[in-house]
Amino acid sequence: MKIAFLTLGCKLNYAETSTYERGFVSNGFEVVGWEDKADVYLVNTCSVTERAEKKCRNAIRKVHRVSPEAKIVVAGCYAELRREEIASIEGVVRVFGAKDKPRVVKETVEIVSGRQASSVTTSGKTLAEEYKEISKETMAAYSSEERTRSFLKVQDGCNNFCAYCTVPFARGESRNITIEEAVAQARQIAATGIREIVLTGVNTGDFGRTTGESFLDLLKRLNEVEGIERYRISSIEPNLISDEIIDWIASGTKFQKHFHIPLQSGSDTILKRVGRRYTTDFFARKIESIREKMGPFVFFGIDVIAGLPGETDELFEETYSFLKDRICPAYIHVFPYSRRPGTVAAMWKDQVKDSVKTERAARLEALCKELHEEFRARNAGRTEKVLWESDVRDGMMGGYTGNYIRVERPWDPSLAGKIEDYDIGQGKAYISWHRHFAGCADHRMPMRSLQEQ
Repeated sequence: MKIAFLTLGCKLNYAETSTYERGFVSNGFEVVGWEDKADVYLVNTCSVTERAEKKCRNAIRKVHRVSPEAKIVVAGCYAELRREEIASIEGVVRVFGAKDKPRVVKETVEIVSGRQASSVTTSGKTLAEEYKEISKETMAAYSSEERTRSFLKVQDGCNNFCAYCTVPFARGESRNITIEEAVAQARQIAATGIREIVLTGVNTGDFGRTTGESFLDLLKRLNEVEGIERYRISSIEPNLISDEIIDWIASGTKFQKHFHIPLQSGSDTILKRVGRRYTTDFFARKIESIREKMGPFVFFGIDVIAGLPGETDELFEETYSFLKDRICPAYIHVFPYSRRPGTVAAMWKDQVKDSVKTERAARLEALCKELHEEFRARNAGRTEKVLWESDVRDGMMGGYTGNYIRVERPWDPSLAGKIEDYDIGQGKAYISWHRHFAGCADHRMPMRSLQEQ
């Protein structure tokens, strides 16, 4: 049987899809590209914005047009929150909610074998009840499609319930695997020849909530795994980056000078209203502390939402100035606010017009480009360690520095999967955020994903 995978959404989805893929391969399935008329398609979906959900619906329909006889199974956040809607799409035979993840491979194999389980259309439970049900499961996962880098899921879910966000309802409460499980998975990854691991989670720094362990202890144990030469931390809340973590990483470890930190707004008025657990001053001092201890070339990728309810022109200017004049990140990942059904913010009367959200997002993206170029210019002429990838494009191979600048050089097969000192100024250098850290449906993942059409 041939199976194809389509992944839309964040790096957690990517890690989970890759884990499903290994399960299907062990059951005798042949993995093919989505356009190759597979017998089964697994679509792993995203629900972070209305636009992401639309892309998921379009992707499912496109698969059915490509292979009308194929069986389509759907998983992910959109599948959890919009089961009936997905189940009604032609070609879909099974919708796996969040708590069904450990059964995706087993039940799909049964469907293909003729012992077809009924489609999941509704849980019949309230969001709060479903939240508790989801939270009973923590599926360990890691990606294995690339030869140089793997995403290792160490945490899932969130307890914050920010006013604009559906993630707790889609993924349940904060929970984690144990340190021993994480170390065992890291060793499995190392055994494949992969040299870099990106620690992933909905709120990665909240690791330990369910096991009584600490995030710093996890980092220290992973640092000892032989074969893995570099680690990155993604999606960590500013209030969970402790001084102890900063000091330890700065002391000289395998963890790179690269942080993905959600800000969401540079206005204290907005931060307080939507339930974020820090102030702009706290956020800025955290960034300043990291730069003071790790040097001026740390890569900071910052998430910002444009047009949250109640964001006046004046409050938006506070965000713009905070980013431009005080934080100066290497990259700003901009999300126009999307009104999500079931959230507190969706009910507020002072919604921002779509045209205004679009304009503000465009201004932030222009600022991102400006800061992007400044960061690259500051790094020009420096020597950094680059992990070279095995992909070849137009006779060139690429790789990332420790502080996440992508560089290219002429293809040399002897360098693939190896780390070498490289003068950033001697070749084409640019920052490529979206490939690995975009967190939305239109990023380019280096696996069999449906590209934006």
